[in-house]
Parts: sequence; structure tokens; C-alpha cells
Amino acid sequence: MRIVTWNLWWRYGPWEARQKAILAVLRELEPDVVGLQEVWDADGANLAAWLAGELGMHWTWGASHDPGFWQRRLGDPTVGIGNAVLSRWPVAERAVLPLPAGAGDGGRTALYAGLDAPGYRVPFFTAHLSSAVEASAVRCQQVTALAEFVAAHRGDGPFPAVVTGDFNAWPDSDEVRLFGGYRTAPAVPGQVLMDAWDFAGPGAPSVTWDLANPYVAGTFGPGVRIDYVFVEPMERGAPGHIRGVRRAGDGPVDGVWPTDHAAVVVDLSA
Repeated sequence: MRIVTWNLWWRYGPWEARQKAILAVLRELEPDVVGLQEVWDADGANLAAWLAGELGMHWTWGASHDPGFWQRRLGDPTVGIGNAVLSRWPVAERAVLPLPAGAGDGGRTALYAGLDAPGYRVPFFTAHLSSAVEASAVRCQQVTALAEFVAAHRGDGPFPAVVTGDFNAWPDSDEVRLFGGYRTAPAVPGQVLMDAWDFAGPGAPSVTWDLANPYVAGTFGPGVRIDYVFVEPMERGAPGHIRGVRRAGDGPVDGVWPTDHAAVVVDLSA
């Protein structure tokens, strides 16, 4: 089972050209499930719906409950923003969680999708946390809420919870360690979620906020990994065991960089 997480940079930059580049990358990856952040919705159209139609996938999306922060930055109050899930299998259930807000950075959410894969339901989540560099305390509150959300919707099926998203946090940060629950006490007692990148090959390129990307080059540095796939630990060969991880979407497509983030691709045992 191939899992992808990707922040699509909403409607910033050359978004129409970027949309085609995003599709090209996803088409080449042939994912089973995709967690998407910064998905636009405008004029009766939705980026996730368009991608799903082009890829022959099911989809669901969760709109931000407070998009004003984003709309002011874009200068367009008519464009919505949210998280989305694309799935090769039907979406049997869904839920949206508004996350605790930081000052001036509201409207962050998490989305749950229960996916009816053959033989079991996949409890899949995607989230987008606050981006301010100094907002670690806020992100700790957000990952606590997210961990509780996962516990509430994980169910008792054999497939582990899979949590994807743009955490806007470095791998050694308090919030990432808290969410994982295996380098410090977990936010939900007994709940452990492994950072899939721990299973990458030695020296594998891992930076997802990359100064080589022209959309990022003029911002603060250094380059760092801020996008994650977390999976409950499973024994080798069991459904959901992490088999491999890598980046994708980390270069231009026909001269166009798809977004300001690289995607993370994780292969799991099915």
C-alpha cells in the first residue's frame, strides 16, 4: 500500500501550472491513499475533486472553519482552504477536527477518513499544524488534540492508524516527540505512532522544506523535514508494516515546481 502526504501550497504562485505538475507527480507515483494539505475550493471547483477525477480515485475534504488568515494573505476572500484525502477505496466515514489556534494563525484542522480497503478498514488522518517558528507550544496543544482524535476514530480493526500531514515542526521538536509517544510520554496513554522516516535508508534525502525549491529559496532557512507520515508500529509482514520511505515532487515538472513542499511517500505492507 502506497501512502503519500503533500502540502499543495493552496492558490499561491502559478497555481494553474502547478496543478498540472501536481497531477503529473501523483500519476507517476500511483498512490493508494494521499493526505493533502492547503487544498483550494473556489467557484464550485475543488482541487482534490479534480485530482481524484483525473486519477480515478475517491476523495473527501474538510474545509477550514476559519479561512480568514489565508484569504487575507492571498487577497481573495472567496477561495476556501482545507485538508483532503484521495483514496483508491471508498470513503466509508469521515470527521473533521478544528485544532487549537495560535494568535493570528487560525483555521487549522485535521481530517479523518475511514477507508474500505479489501479485508479491512484503514483509519487514515491528515492534518496541518501552525506554521509560526515560535509556535511550538501551540503545536504541542494541536498534536495532543490530534492524538485524541486518532484514538477516538482508530477503531479496533487490524490495520494501524496512519497519520499524515504538514506539522511545520522539526523532527526533534517537542511536538513531534510528543505525538509519536516513543521518545517521550505519549499524548494519549499507550498510543505510539512511528515516524516512517526512521525506516528510510541511510543518507536518504529527507528535507521537505527545501531551499533548492525556488518558492522556498527566499525564505528563512535552513532546509528541514516538516512533513510526516506516522504509523502505529506493526510486526514485519503484518498489514501496515513500514517497508520504505522517500521524497517525491522535489523537482520541476516541465519547468514548473509543483508546490513549496516535497511530498513524502511511504510503502506499507498490505
